[in-house]
Parts: sequence; C-alpha cells; structure tokens
Amino acid sequence: MTTAQAKIGIIGGSGLYKMEALKEVEEVSVNTPFGSPSDTLIVGKLENTKVAFLARHGRNHHLLPSELPFQANIYAMKQLGVEYLISASAVGSLKQEAKPLDMVVPDQFIDRTKNRVSTFFGEGIVAHIAFADPVCQQLAAVLADAVASLELPDVTLHRGGTYVCMEGPAFSTKAESNLYRSWGATVIGMTNLPEAKLAREAEIAYATLALVTDYDCWHPEHDSVTVEMVIGNLMRNATNAQRVIQETVRSLSENLPVSEAHSALKYAILTPLDKIPVATRDKLGMLLDKYL
Repeated sequence: MTTAQAKIGIIGGSGLYKMEALKEVEEVSVNTPFGSPSDTLIVGKLENTKVAFLARHGRNHHLLPSELPFQANIYAMKQLGVEYLISASAVGSLKQEAKPLDMVVPDQFIDRTKNRVSTFFGEGIVAHIAFADPVCQQLAAVLADAVASLELPDVTLHRGGTYVCMEGPAFSTKAESNLYRSWGATVIGMTNLPEAKLAREAEIAYATLALVTDYDCWHPEHDSVTVEMVIGNLMRNATNAQRVIQETVRSLSENLPVSEAHSALKYAILTPLDKIPVATRDKLGMLLDKYL
C-alpha cells in the first residue's frame, strides 16, 4: 500500500485529464486485487488539502467506456484513504432546459449498460447494498453549492436529475434518445453508474458533476451529436469544471459532511463472516477489515 493518502478523490472524465491547480504533486502507482487503475493516480494539494486525482480514460484517453477498470479505479481510491469522491463527466442533455455548457448534479441513475462489472463481491461472499439514493446527498449539495457560488458565465446549474448510463461507445439512436426523454431522464453518459455502485460498496461518498456538451441527437434544431461538437464543448467545460472542483474541495476542507455511504456495508453482507473464503477475505481486506 502506498503511503500517499487523501480523503478527497477526483475522477476526471473526457477533457479533464489533469488539475492545473494541484501543488506538491506526486504520481502514485497503485496495485489493487482487481488490476491496475486507468492511469497512475496524482496526489497533491488543492486549496491546501490533499486530494487524489485519476484520469478516468487515462491521460491520453486510450480506454473505451466498456474497457474502464472500474473496480481497480475505485479500490485504488479506497487504498489511498479516499472517503469523498467527486466524479466529473461529459454528458448529453435529454432536456431542453439543460443546454450545452450547463452543469447538472444528478441524484438518480438508470442503468443501460451490458458489459460492466459493477460489484466487488462474489467468490464466496454475497452483499446487497441499498442503492435507492445512489448519490451522497450531502456531497452533492456541497458540489452544487460550489457551482452556484461561482456564478460562471453561460452556465446554468441544475440540482438533481436522472443520469442514463449507456454502454457505448456509439452515441444513441434517435429512437433511444427519445425513449430516455419519455422516461424523464435529464442527461446521458457512459461511465458514472458503475463508479457509483462500486463507491457505495467501498463506503465512499460519491457525487457526479455532469458537464453538458450537446443535446444528444433528439433535438430537431441542433445537429446530431458528433465527436467534433463534443470535443469543442469539452474544452470550454474543462476550465469551469476545475474551478468548481477547487471550490468544492475548499468547502469540504472546512466541513466534511457525515455520509450514510460511510456505513453502507453494515447490514449489506449476507454471508457469515467466518464462512467467507480466506482468499476472498484477503482480496477485499480494505472493505471488510472494519467488520471482521
């Protein structure tokens, strides 16, 4: 285990591959029972507070959403001592009012993935986390308040909303996009739900900063989503996202909220602890030790 520790973690999505304001930076290679994370983690000081940063797709963006080592990414954060995880993610909008460059702090998810591993459990241990409220409400409130306090030009904050997590890597068809709109969903992306599930299992408070890049493909007055459109808005979002994260870290450093996520496994494990295979107990030591 590395000696570098941080209570606050940041996962940067498309366009956010580093944090310019980080000081006293140290690159940390973390080995987990689930393999290597997407990239080396960057531990440094932001607002004079230790944070751990990870580029979700790698700093050169070489990993597809379906290729992401979600288990390793979250477990690595746990190994570094992370208790609060802020996830920045590029998304398409499914609602007229959530326009490109806006920021959404969703409070719900819909899972449309097919090829993701979204649990640490199995191999002789069964656990069922409560996931009715998949985002830490306290952390999400701090994140949304940070957006509001900055009064960013051309950015409207949307508190709450539903994030559809699709498989990808292709964007939606018009039929799919309109289906998700009929469900009342707010935004669509390809990455955050597996993170949210695994973070809850790891007893890490989790919240998403969803950065709107486009109107997906449903909007009759806008071109269907293209990579060029997304990249253009990603670049415009990146600076704003860093300012929001910096302000969120400043607020958290002054008052870390109590989160129900921090005891998520207390009643979730169904397998008697003395019946868990030794190899599995060793593998999940970071999650289980407090209950053994």
